[in-house]
Amino acid sequence: MRTYSLAYLTANASTVPQAIGIAAELGYAYVGLRVQPNGPGAPFQTLIGDAAVLRETQAVMRDTGVGVYDLEIIRIGEQFKVSDHAALMDIGQTLGAKAVLIAADDTNESRLADNYAELCEAMRPFGLTADLEFMPWTAVKDAKSAMHVIDLAGRPSNAGILVDALHFGRSSTTLQDIAAIPRELLHYAQMCDAQAGLNFTTEELIHTARQERLLPGEGNIDVTGLFKTLPQDLPVSVEIVNLERSKPIGDKAWAELCLNATKKVLGDA
Repeated sequence: MRTYSLAYLTANASTVPQAIGIAAELGYAYVGLRVQPNGPGAPFQTLIGDAAVLRETQAVMRDTGVGVYDLEIIRIGEQFKVSDHAALMDIGQTLGAKAVLIAADDTNESRLADNYAELCEAMRPFGLTADLEFMPWTAVKDAKSAMHVIDLAGRPSNAGILVDALHFGRSSTTLQDIAAIPRELLHYAQMCDAQAGLNFTTEELIHTARQERLLPGEGNIDVTGLFKTLPQDLPVSVEIVNLERSKPIGDKAWAELCLNATKKVLGDA
């Protein structure tokens, strides 16, 4: 039986306690939280530095049994400093989170690998894995690139590769590349659908990723093949943002559609 996590983007209009409540009602075991913006001025969930929200979050977690799986987001750019992310690591440990989503913006591969290694080292005492997500518009564009950075970093014990179905379908990554990722580097994977292909502009790639994903089965990404290739016990983060479709019905109804469609495609329905 697979474990499901409600990703931040799927319930992006909800506060942290609201997202946990939705997850509990619908049968998700975990939530993913975006406690730092993914870019200047971008939206995120209030939690770090807000004692009242933290107390409410912990109470809802106790009452529902829903856990926090992953936290977003740490970006490794040219000016990266591990110390800038101390508060995220601290909140991760406080909430018992397992993983942190890492994005790579530095095209200097050796510096990127050094900073990634340093980040892994800093995160280890907090019980967190550093899951490097390949995205075709970033410095780590596909699964092979992610593997190469982790190898250059010396394969830290808490290193990870995050496979998002969207980026699998829109990068040069093959099922063979997925199968070649060592099991110990896989901690969770993200599910959604879209039109597959390699001919999208950066703007189109980002627009789909942040606003217009499809339910599993609605696009032509080989999500069935992907999740058959990934370990069958890997937790599935349901990350299906579609602002046009979710806003009129609300986060709970949308999160339910997303979970049902995911379970159907994976044979869990």
